[in-house]
Amino acid sequence: MTISSPKNEKVKRLVRLRDRKAREEEKTAVIEGYRALSRAIGAGVGIIEVYFCPALFLGENENKLVEAARRQGAAVFETTPEVFAKFAYRDRPEGLLATIPVEEHPIEKIPVHDDGSYLVVESIEKPGNLGSMLRSADATATNGVVVCEKRTDIYNPNVITASTGAIFSVPIAEDCRENVFSWLRRSNIRIVAASPHAKKIYSDEDMRGAVAIVVGSEQCGLDQFWNTHSDSLVSIPMLGMADSLNVAVSATLLMYEAARQKGWKKSRQSKKEIE
Repeated sequence: MTISSPKNEKVKRLVRLRDRKAREEEKTAVIEGYRALSRAIGAGVGIIEVYFCPALFLGENENKLVEAARRQGAAVFETTPEVFAKFAYRDRPEGLLATIPVEEHPIEKIPVHDDGSYLVVESIEKPGNLGSMLRSADATATNGVVVCEKRTDIYNPNVITASTGAIFSVPIAEDCRENVFSWLRRSNIRIVAASPHAKKIYSDEDMRGAVAIVVGSEQCGLDQFWNTHSDSLVSIPMLGMADSLNVAVSATLLMYEAARQKGWKKSRQSKKEIE
């Protein structure tokens, strides 16, 4: 069927799902764009619905992607450009938007490896930063990202967009800091926390073996808990007037350093994307 009215109930529901409360109540989230949908399908995410607008397609493979979702059981709806603009959240819509189930992400599902690298992010407030860190985690084959004391949910549309779909390829968990710390200790994973006050430079830290990099919120940094309970504190040299980096940039530097010390070993295989 083709949806041509902005007052259609499905359109109204998609607009409501921009709100975190609505996503949590319905246990449904939205993803937008070719790359996000392709990576979700490639990762085996159960697509519930797909809304598409051929007039907004940027390439020639969108129809193939819509058919792939249909074959996997998704309900498919065509819309007019005016209707698609009503529920799209990207500035330049690509004519593809889908709904997916909101799932639980217990920390026990994070795989533990003897030489694994992990990122723990605490109290991150900006969805774009969380998405960027997930993208960097994918690029460095980081084995898991753990969100503790969450301020933004991982299904925020801007998290998914900023991750460029990496949210579907990187193992992710959510929990409180005390449970995260207990899991790290049980798993024999060393804890390296980023602190601007640390005397040791991050590149001097031994990150071989199982290691968790911990970074804090944009405004306040890490809670004192991590300064007390971490195995090591490291800093990133600041040679100019600025006294700190964006948290996503800091996390990326640390994850790449861990990957470098491990010999650029790719220990986590990416899911195949739909061509």
